[in-house]
Amino acid sequence: MVETAVEVSIRYRRRVLVLSISSLKGGVGKTSVTLGLASAAYNRGIPTLVVDMDPQADSSTGLDVPTSTRVDIADVLAAPKSQKILSEAILPSGWVGEKMGHLDVISGSPRAAEFDRPSLSERYLRRLDDALTRIAKGYRLVLIDCPPSLNGLTRTAWSASSRVAVVTEPSLFSVAAADRALRAADELRQRGASDLQPLGLIVNRVRAGSTEHDYRIQEMREMFGPLVLNPPLAERAVMQQSQGSARPIHSWPGKPAEEVAASFDVLLDRALRSESIRSRRSPKKDSDKAPEKKSSGGDGAEAKTPAGQKSGK
Repeated sequence: MVETAVEVSIRYRRRVLVLSISSLKGGVGKTSVTLGLASAAYNRGIPTLVVDMDPQADSSTGLDVPTSTRVDIADVLAAPKSQKILSEAILPSGWVGEKMGHLDVISGSPRAAEFDRPSLSERYLRRLDDALTRIAKGYRLVLIDCPPSLNGLTRTAWSASSRVAVVTEPSLFSVAAADRALRAADELRQRGASDLQPLGLIVNRVRAGSTEHDYRIQEMREMFGPLVLNPPLAERAVMQQSQGSARPIHSWPGKPAEEVAASFDVLLDRALRSESIRSRRSPKKDSDKAPEKKSSGGDGAEAKTPAGQKSGK
């Protein structure tokens, strides 16, 4: 019996966790978080695909993949149903050598900026989802590094995702940007990206002993509750060192690297656990779907958006 396209999409979504790593403010370490989660997944032997949607292509560089590949994310978005394009676009990360299927990458490209228009049609927003439905069969995890904006590329990534993690740092403007990102994700979900749920906020670049950082983290906990994920990621030079060498943080020597790697292990566990909860709650057929009850939990249950929640100030 031949499966319909809808049945294939449903089966793929139940098997693969597609997680967008996002931020509406540049410079908060979004790509560092993507690479840290990729390192944690690779260290655990989880077959993972990283999709670099950011035209700057920093994730591709950090994963030791050339940014001048013959086929890249721009080609995938231009022809999401071309099996030839899709097969050529997937490359093994330099972390693993030439062996495919362990940690693979669709490299970023400046040409992807042509898809970053603020008013893409619904058909365009489904293009990455169309592509992943065809190529994600062998993976357990897909990580999408989004550009730091809310234009077409980010909304295309979210439309293909079941979870979005918003990276922020403990500063006034970053907190406001995180609020906007969570609201935007909720709006997109209500407009048709029904699988999309917030994984939560990943607080990055936290300096120990900083009164300002402690205050901002507490403010976020009061605003967003359990959506603020633990542990916060400490600001450590080893992250920049490992990325500069295009090596996974889990292979970097020294105790500081071990501590950073352990934090990413916990965040990866949280992401995988959220998908398990969604899978147990998923109905067998779309026609059997019942209205979902809202919850403020951050483990994959539908969370309240920040609207109406009081600030910690």
